[in-house]
Amino acid sequence: MEQPIREELERLSELVSLVARNQAGEIAALARLVAGVLRSGGVLYFAGNGGSAADAQHLATEYVVRYTRSRAALPAVALTTDSSLLTACGNDFSFEEIFARQVEALCKPGDLLILHSTSGASPNLLRAARAAREKGVQVAALLGKGGGALKELADLSIVIPSDDTSHIQELHLAIQHIVCGLVERELALV
Repeated sequence: MEQPIREELERLSELVSLVARNQAGEIAALARLVAGVLRSGGVLYFAGNGGSAADAQHLATEYVVRYTRSRAALPAVALTTDSSLLTACGNDFSFEEIFARQVEALCKPGDLLILHSTSGASPNLLRAARAAREKGVQVAALLGKGGGALKELADLSIVIPSDDTSHIQELHLAIQHIVCGLVERELALV
């Protein structure tokens, strides 16, 4: 029973090392983008489906409540949390519109839409990215499995070089924690 555990953790470790070697610049670029948006008074908006929805909520919370230390709240919203809005939009329009409608209603130039997707192919995230672009809102995406169509719609994409959904999500969360820590330091919040 211990051997499969070792093998799985070693595979994850190899992926972490690969991302550290090859994508530190992209992660730093995301941290600079997030810090710049917050410094200029913009709002961070997060979205994703399934486990990525949970990550979106988790990250918005890190900015609003705290990450490493108590500090002033930073403006961040998870577009995945309003069950009335999500179900009304899904029922009255379609599931593809659940994030786009919120982008249309809430986002403005100077804000940043951060999308989490292991495939980069979710129709509701693609639609949200298009809605953001129509409003002049920047889009960042944390992706996997080659990035899918969402990679082309984002201003900045970080694509985890894996097809393993769980490992992609684990790296997305780790990267977002790193970014949040860098942003706190950049804005002298710790």
